[in-house]
Amino acid sequence: MPEVQPNIILRTVDLTRSFGKQIAVNKVSLNIPAGDFVSIIGPNGAGKTTLFNLITGALKPDSGAIFFKGQNITRIKEYKRVLMGIARCFQITNVFPSISVLENVRLAVQAKSQYKYNLYEKFEKFSQLTEYAHYCLEMVQLIRQKDTIARNLTHPDQRKLEIAIQLASQAELMLLDEPTSGMSAEEVPMIVEVIKGIRERGQKTIFMVEHKMHMVLSLSDRVAVMNYGSLIAEGSPQEIRNNQDVQNAYLGRKGDS
Repeated sequence: MPEVQPNIILRTVDLTRSFGKQIAVNKVSLNIPAGDFVSIIGPNGAGKTTLFNLITGALKPDSGAIFFKGQNITRIKEYKRVLMGIARCFQITNVFPSISVLENVRLAVQAKSQYKYNLYEKFEKFSQLTEYAHYCLEMVQLIRQKDTIARNLTHPDQRKLEIAIQLASQAELMLLDEPTSGMSAEEVPMIVEVIKGIRERGQKTIFMVEHKMHMVLSLSDRVAVMNYGSLIAEGSPQEIRNNQDVQNAYLGRKGDS
């Protein structure tokens, strides 16, 4: 087995998952360096979301292994992976709709803090936690909407809120599953700007599934390509753009831009 670089935050080794006779993820081996922005692309049904589900623990692999910061997490439960520093945004927005934007983020901050079990304490006592919640909202450009009830946000702003919740959990690895899903062409740049801001600060490792190629190629340090459950290519955005196998499998297909 090849030597693993010390700065690899996430590593999968021959990761495999089937549903009946359908192999959704087929011996996928990936190394993601800490601090990098890595995107994974491929046609619908390529296995991208299944791979995310394996990494987060929502699904168990049939075989293979997952390592996070050098620790084998293949059989560790989903909630424990969150506590270890893995957070995910889903294709469908997942926030608490009946409370304010600030409360959504504050709860994530509190869950990560030493006060997480003091459910009946007045939160005003914990000013540092409130300040960090404000910081997360500033990062995603939602500070002006902090008192808005979450359900009243626009769809793009709800996506921003999800990202703020990820930041509040102090996750080291952020998994973004099609963060611009369901958005119009006019709305997409708002999310791109937020993600670009997080990337430029260099404090997080980001692993993203996204169909919009201009977004993938402009944001990513490296791009991985899946097709029929297998990893068929990996490289810099320019290398992927010029890869004939990738063009045949994905980039040349209409409707996938």
